[in-house]
Formats: sequence, C-alpha cells, structure tokens
Amino acid sequence: MGAESMERIGLRRKPKQERSIQRLDLILAAAAQIIAKKGVSAMRMTELAIAAKVPIGSVYQYFPEKAAIVKALFDQHASAIQTKTAAMFSDVQSLDQALDLVCDIIDWYYDSYHDDPVYLGVWMGTETDQDLLRLNIEHSGRVAGIFHDAVRRLAPDLCDEEMFARTYLFSHLIGAVIRLAAISEETVARRMLGEWKRVIRASLFTEAAPRAA
Repeated sequence: MGAESMERIGLRRKPKQERSIQRLDLILAAAAQIIAKKGVSAMRMTELAIAAKVPIGSVYQYFPEKAAIVKALFDQHASAIQTKTAAMFSDVQSLDQALDLVCDIIDWYYDSYHDDPVYLGVWMGTETDQDLLRLNIEHSGRVAGIFHDAVRRLAPDLCDEEMFARTYLFSHLIGAVIRLAAISEETVARRMLGEWKRVIRASLFTEAAPRAA
C-alpha cells in the first residue's frame, strides 16, 4: 500500500503515555459501539467524539478521517485471526491434519464472529473503500502465507506458484463465506460451511492440470 494511502487511513500519531493510550482506546471502543448499531457509513466524527467523551480535536489528533478508524478496528480483528492461524499451524504433522485444521479454523472463525455486529460492520466498511479493500486483501495474503509455509515444511514439492495462488484464493474466500454465513439463518449457515469445507478437502491439495504448450 502506498504512502499516500497509508497517510489517509493510518494513525496520525501513536500514543505513548498511558493517558493518551486510554483516550485512543475510548475512541475505538465508542466507534465499535456506533458501528455495531448503525454501520460505518452512518458514523460521524462529531458523534464519535461525544460518545467517547473526548474533544473532537482528540479524534482528529489520531485519525485523519473515518476510514482510519475502520482500519484500526479491522487491524484488531485481522491480528487475532492471523495469530490464531499461526498458532494452529505451528506444529502441523501431515497434509490430512492441515486440512482438518483449515476446517477447524472455519468453525472457529464462524463461532467467534457470526454474532459480532462490530466485525460485520467493519468488514462492510472495507468493501466500500478502495484502500481498506486492499488492506483486507493483504490480510488474506498473510493468512495464506502462514498456511503455505506450514505446508512447505511437510511437502515442499507441492508448494509451487499454483498452490500459492489456490491458497491465496481460498484464504480470501473463507472470509467471504464466513461473512455470508454470519448474516444467514443458523441452519443454512452451518450447511454452507459444511459445503465449503467439503470443497476445500476435495480441491486444496489437488495437483494443477498441465498447462497447454
């Protein structure tokens, strides 16, 4: 992501003193509550300042615009997902176990976020902003990289360019499937997740077809 984009959606300054850290946390907590109730598009910076009980200048001191707040909240979710993925694949022993772990992560992902209006609101916010959408895609790439590195330790010959592309695609689609399931009726959601896990088991480690000459 370019410097101009990061300037727009990144923190203007990183708090160092405890009081400043607490103020930033108050702003993000208030933003999460507003997004859960109204969504990103309806949130206003003045409303956020009132909810956080801080001066409007304090909000702009850290966040140049609303997209930067969405990024900060998205980063919290993305970090949790990446940490969980890395922990689960840290000691994988076989390709079959790797597939089981992918399915376990899908269940964990859904169970953790399907009833979280903040996560859904933040995700919807990333879909309507080009820089935030790119951030979401980069997150998918990091998760794919964690999985790909784990598989490389088990089967280095399997980890070619086609395998990474497939892993990257599945990583991004897992997030999309989870979010679709999260806004669906529970029974339908579980069926969709089951179907998606069957697709992954059947195709993730399938050898790519030979390229035409």
